[in-house]
Amino acid sequence: MTSKQRVQNALNHSTPDRIPVDFGATSVTGIHCKVVEALRQHYGLDPHPVRVIEPFQMLGEIEEDLQEIMGIDCVPVFGRKDMFDIDETQLHEQVTPWGQKVMIASGIDLTTDKEGDVYIYAGGDRSYPPSAIMPSGCYFINATERQEYVDDEAITPEDNLEEFGPVSDEDLQYYKKTVEQAAATGKAVVASFGGTALGDIAFVPGMGLKNPKGIRNVAEWYMSTAMRRDYVQTVFEKQTDIAIANYQRLWDTVGEKVDVVFTCGTDFGTQDSQFCSLDTFRELWLPHYKRMNDWIHEHTTWKVFKHTCGAILPILPGLVEAGFDIINPVQINAKDMDPVVLKKEYGSQVTFWGGGIDTQRILPNATPEEVRSHVLQECEILGKDGGFIFNAVHNIQANAPVGNVVAMIETLRELRNQ
Repeated sequence: MTSKQRVQNALNHSTPDRIPVDFGATSVTGIHCKVVEALRQHYGLDPHPVRVIEPFQMLGEIEEDLQEIMGIDCVPVFGRKDMFDIDETQLHEQVTPWGQKVMIASGIDLTTDKEGDVYIYAGGDRSYPPSAIMPSGCYFINATERQEYVDDEAITPEDNLEEFGPVSDEDLQYYKKTVEQAAATGKAVVASFGGTALGDIAFVPGMGLKNPKGIRNVAEWYMSTAMRRDYVQTVFEKQTDIAIANYQRLWDTVGEKVDVVFTCGTDFGTQDSQFCSLDTFRELWLPHYKRMNDWIHEHTTWKVFKHTCGAILPILPGLVEAGFDIINPVQINAKDMDPVVLKKEYGSQVTFWGGGIDTQRILPNATPEEVRSHVLQECEILGKDGGFIFNAVHNIQANAPVGNVVAMIETLRELRNQ
């Protein structure tokens, strides 16, 4: 069974020859570049600067040699530009604040200022204020505060749609080339085409815009889902119109060579509750999600990937109703997110892409033997009858002990008889 067939079997809730594995196929299933370098050193692989494939979270590229060791079955397709609107096809070598040599987009300068901070500029244009910051001592990047005064008489939904528009011919050709390269590997192709995340708080600040308008403050946005509901509805409606039109052109360009599309990373769960009421979810998000997913299922062969952290059990029926095929990251350490219950109640309706190891408590704090036991337990629960792609609960962070990450990898190799 090829990697592609293995993933497709799992997505169709058939039992594959072994549990499929993903690390690095999306911006929410990756590994921090610091850990990628440590893994390459541990396994004696060619020493060279790790490429940062997603600078916001400083995720490292998992190259073919490390993919082989880890048994990875999925490969990514990302856009030509990152969320800072910086060209990812042009790279240069930089040294991170923690002293690691990396290859990163040429529009990003990791030089620190006198306080030890690193600033990122939309489009790499330093004639505008910075759109993001890597604070001193931090291993990833945060948005800066650029919210102007919100005048309810003056703002229009178009202000919050500035970054969304028709996919360009140049981008279509880029996707055509990169999808063909990804498909040639024989692995499942996971595409992040962008522009389809409804209210994802990572994108609300508009870090790729030089002078963003509209509602760009995180707290203001959350309040707007209650105070400016008509405004948010209009933003989502128009964004969905744009997304469907783009998906039509993308399907015409890449077709069934793509297996999975990552559409939205909006988080609905906190550690022990939800970010919004069920009524708000059903009124604001559900109709637009369903319209987008229905179009994808009616016109393509793609499976739809939804990321949402936290205690989402009360919202999960709505996500199923909306037509999502895949749920990630399956935060098994959040309230009521018992993997036994999740598998029993929803295992035949969605694929759990994640939940393979707790990155909050187990991976950074446990012993290698405890990691092994934990991985075996989660695979036994979630892997039964397909519907499971092994991945951690969100990205593996910079502080994860490499010995524990190796324990996870070696347990998977043992389980998969590699």
